[in-house]
Amino acid sequence: MPANRCPNPSCEYFNRALPNNARVCPWCSTPLGNVIPSTPSQPPVQPTPPVPEQPPYQTPPSYSTQYQQRSYIPPTSPVYNPPPQTLPLLKLVHPTGREFRLSGEGGYIGRCSQSMPIPPEIDLTGIPNEEIVSRRHARVFWDWSQNAYMIVDMSTNGIYLNGNPLNPGVAYRLLNGDYLQLGQNNLVNFTVALM
Repeated sequence: MPANRCPNPSCEYFNRALPNNARVCPWCSTPLGNVIPSTPSQPPVQPTPPVPEQPPYQTPPSYSTQYQQRSYIPPTSPVYNPPPQTLPLLKLVHPTGREFRLSGEGGYIGRCSQSMPIPPEIDLTGIPNEEIVSRRHARVFWDWSQNAYMIVDMSTNGIYLNGNPLNPGVAYRLLNGDYLQLGQNNLVNFTVALM
């Protein structure tokens, strides 16, 4: 005698034998089109007059089928990939309108010379009064703990930040709109822009 089989290919019981009297798949509730009526063990009974407006009784599905044991799959926590941290762009804007940009996390402010063929990251060669600027006048770097660019005076002529002289070798925070002066007499100055 053929057995009922679930026709739903995405069901766990797809094409597996189900009880003959099942009208729907016990797993996915897909109607089974090939329901085989159970064989009566008694002779047919004469029909009785219909009971007024009662829904027909449906035999509950039998769940006596052997279930397949599932293996435990531990839940996986979602992977969080924080967006990469980006640095703001540091620009030194000269009164002439020239802009000097720092690309990367750090570098030197200075000017190129024949004795020093590798130019600093912010090369001030060609600005008026460039002779005041040392070849390695200052070091600028991004400090992740401060979340800011820092400047360290390494020159002989000094650096002034907002009119205050910086102590050599000490790191000072650069903020947007700061006034940076290299050397005395206000000959070489810049406005700090962070973007």
